[in-house]
Amino acid sequence: MESIFGTLTRGISGSILLGILGLSLIWTVLAFFIPISIYVEIPFVSAGILFFFKKKLYLQFYRFSKKDSVLIGSISLVILYSSSFYPYILDHFGYYVPTIKWLTEYGLVKGISNLDLTLGQMSIWHIFQAGFSGFSDPFLRINAILLIVYTFYIFERKSWVQLCFIPILLLFSQSPSPDLPVITLSLIILNEIVTGNKNISLLFAYSVFIFSVKPTMIWLPILVFLCSAFIFKPHYKNTVFGILILLLFFIKNIWTFGYPVFPIAAGDLGFSWKPNPEILKISSQYAIQKTYDMQYTYGEIQRFSSYSAVKTWFLLDGIKSKINSLFIISLVLFSVFAFIKKKKIITLICISLLIKSIFVLAFSAQYRFFIDVFFVIFFILFIHFGKKKSLLLFAASSLLIMGILSFPNFIRHYIPSFKPGNFMAGLKKEQLYKPSTYHYNKFETFRTGNLKFNISKDYPFNFDTPIPAISSGYVIDDVQSGIFPQYIDEKNIKKGLIWKKLTPQEKREAENIINTIKNTDK
Repeated sequence: MESIFGTLTRGISGSILLGILGLSLIWTVLAFFIPISIYVEIPFVSAGILFFFKKKLYLQFYRFSKKDSVLIGSISLVILYSSSFYPYILDHFGYYVPTIKWLTEYGLVKGISNLDLTLGQMSIWHIFQAGFSGFSDPFLRINAILLIVYTFYIFERKSWVQLCFIPILLLFSQSPSPDLPVITLSLIILNEIVTGNKNISLLFAYSVFIFSVKPTMIWLPILVFLCSAFIFKPHYKNTVFGILILLLFFIKNIWTFGYPVFPIAAGDLGFSWKPNPEILKISSQYAIQKTYDMQYTYGEIQRFSSYSAVKTWFLLDGIKSKINSLFIISLVLFSVFAFIKKKKIITLICISLLIKSIFVLAFSAQYRFFIDVFFVIFFILFIHFGKKKSLLLFAASSLLIMGILSFPNFIRHYIPSFKPGNFMAGLKKEQLYKPSTYHYNKFETFRTGNLKFNISKDYPFNFDTPIPAISSGYVIDDVQSGIFPQYIDEKNIKKGLIWKKLTPQEKREAENIINTIKNTDK
């Protein structure tokens, strides 16, 4: 990658970051044709080990001082300890693991969103994780590895304020959550822009890559583009690589979801495997309910006036209202700060964040969609934070986070509205030598039309259910909409899935399945 596109930043972290970009793109292309299985993993890992020694990349580790080496080692131990806990983010069970299972067994499947709408995302980060899930990382802890790489970057670039972010990111290290990579990578790109990195072509490409992992990061490619136009010398060549990544992102989404950007039903090109409009409508209504933390029904929200809609969002029960208020206050204060400073780069960052915030507030104003804004604002305001202060803040915050992970009753008691805390399992001695993972593997098998599928028994998610598997909630939505997913070719799953209207007999069969699910849930 460096020989073709130049360096992102010098040092071992720069090489690894470019490797992440290269592997993710290569494996995304391969996933259209083959599973990202152990047969893909073996040659790539072997090549990586070969070049690591052939190019003597290990010598770059000796560039750190003895003191910094001890600090990096200590921080890495904190990361490894924190990442060894049981996964607790619900998306791990309903989205991350099922996606990786499909990728390792079949690759990218056309119209997979018809089976389970969530699978239509098929994040590039999960393609990257799938490529290491055979024997290198069977516990799916690639986020912990990225956090260690992030630590190398911080010490190589002496961007000490970023040490303060690691403790918060420890909460995302037990799962292959896309939130961690997009936050860490966006802060790295932001730091490169602020410190004067002039490789705009690579910066723009990497920013588009981050956007393709999670489209709510739209502010970053906007920022790099604005910097190219107003600070650096603009040239169309700077956008070529990034546009190619964007095209790959659109093609991947069209293949799995039927539209260019998940989960937005915009840019309809008339593909036969796009999801049923009624299912998309239900999903849209659910997103609006999530905006209000599921504290109101969709009908109640529809009756809100513009004033009451905003007021209710600020006055939700629990911690969410505090986060929402802090978000708006932070944006206002940062806008004032940018106006006072009158520095072009800070103004462009502010404009980019405001554009992103408008999109999020208009679509689904959930705190998980704008959490990155807090990191960016803190980074800019405290960019000159010293090494000692950053290390002290890191140490104190890490002890707090590790305490919460080890003894979650603390957060359950003091912040009961922080729902993920209810799913933290606490410290188990076995995790000190083997990361904790759940095993369930209880399911029932059904058939409707030409689709034979599995549903997890007594549990809403299919993380440990053989594929093809459908979440019980989507089965109910499908049947109530009078449709059901079907194979295009029953003998070749890779050819994809579509939806079709249920015949009277199929509808009776499907309703029997729903009754079975409901009776089981009782």
